[in-house]
Amino acid sequence: MLERQPSLPLSAHSELYELLIPKDNFLRQMKELVDFSFIEEELKEKYCLDNGRNAEPPVRMFKYLLLKQIYDLSDADLVERAKFDLSFKYFLELVPEASVIHSSSLTKFRRLRLVDKDLMGTLVEKTVALALEHEVLASNTLIVDATHTSARFHSKTATEFVQEKSKLLRKTVYQHQESIKERFPSKPTTNSLEEEITYTNALLDVIEQDDYLKKLPAIKEKINVVKEVIDDIHEEANYGGDPDARKGYKAADYSFLGYKTHIAISDERIITAAVVTSGEKSDTKYLKELVESSEKNGMTVKVVLGDTAYSSRSNIQYTKEKDIRLVSKLHPVITNGQRKGTEFEFNKDADMYVCPAGHLATKKSIKKRQDSSRNAQLKYYFDVEKCRACPLREGCYKEGAKTKTYSVAIKSTEHTDQEAFQETDEFKRLAKERYKIEAKNSEIKHRHGYERANSSGLFGMKIQGAATIFVTNMKRIIKLMNEK
Repeated sequence: MLERQPSLPLSAHSELYELLIPKDNFLRQMKELVDFSFIEEELKEKYCLDNGRNAEPPVRMFKYLLLKQIYDLSDADLVERAKFDLSFKYFLELVPEASVIHSSSLTKFRRLRLVDKDLMGTLVEKTVALALEHEVLASNTLIVDATHTSARFHSKTATEFVQEKSKLLRKTVYQHQESIKERFPSKPTTNSLEEEITYTNALLDVIEQDDYLKKLPAIKEKINVVKEVIDDIHEEANYGGDPDARKGYKAADYSFLGYKTHIAISDERIITAAVVTSGEKSDTKYLKELVESSEKNGMTVKVVLGDTAYSSRSNIQYTKEKDIRLVSKLHPVITNGQRKGTEFEFNKDADMYVCPAGHLATKKSIKKRQDSSRNAQLKYYFDVEKCRACPLREGCYKEGAKTKTYSVAIKSTEHTDQEAFQETDEFKRLAKERYKIEAKNSEIKHRHGYERANSSGLFGMKIQGAATIFVTNMKRIIKLMNEK
């Protein structure tokens, strides 16, 4: 049950916050800057107002999620730190002596209270509104790109993932007490997930019976990670990995299994729109949505910067209709667009086409026409062995064929206006600003753990993305405000 009028905590020790938490502490600045009451308004329909036990306030639960992303902690380590870190308790609006939640409450909050909520859209909108209110967002330039996030189980099965985390735990334990291996259970002889989990739980029992080892921070952190992985597998009943993750390509010889986050940032490096998709989605299709979401959130867009992935015919037409300058260098294939009635998509990073089943072309060649008035073609070749066994081969692969190819015409002179624009000094000057979004992608990955999903499924990825983007936006807004 959600309390209608939550009581304000009172404590004789609250003055410790004023004494010990500096004014420039990030959590303190964010707490004082943001009115988080909108979270309760967004989630109130997920709670009962007149029946059951009082629930932990949704605003506080959401703040726990933010702390998890800010400090890249497991649920268990987050709760453990919240017990003694005064800056955490101040941000959570708890008195110093108050108890904290059990880590399982945070898991339930994510899975039960946030379902069917566009948390990403809500949080980006709130931060953009805050930036406009404090006059730290004034540009009309949008920079767009997509960053990839590997699935939690990556290309490994759930069994392999548990084995990996179990091995890291054992290695850490051996650094402190190698003799304990004599008490460890025998390793599984099969590749069964159930056996691996049983073995790992037995391993945990042995370690946790040692009062010295279980209290060491390095070992305790590894124990919490292993337990969270096992809990997630049991909760999701997903023994085959991540059901929503898809293979995408960053180069012809580099693929990943996971998700993409399509991002738009302002010239001030504030994220104004974001869309989370599975990994195989093409970047070019999301320019319109990113522009319109940014405008809906309050930004005026006059210029869009992007790499060659955004130079499709439809994007050039869309930006021209809206009187937006598109600073995206033409690509001879992307600009032409795919043939009508097909589902083959061009992957800019791999410089190859991907078939509807997700298979990447293995090579390409240029086919010149004898008639010089006709455009040359690029022909892409696919692995015919994969085509023969493909469930989507009907209507795509002709039985008995020794090759499978896909061809597109190269229309290098079709977009003369864009070609002329990209040779101007203005285009070259604006294109130099695209590095800002590369830096933003690096920030969310390496400072907030966005290089790897922390749960399975597209829903979990969206929650992680929403919290990560909110945190990075708040950091940027506070920095810009302090610089004024």
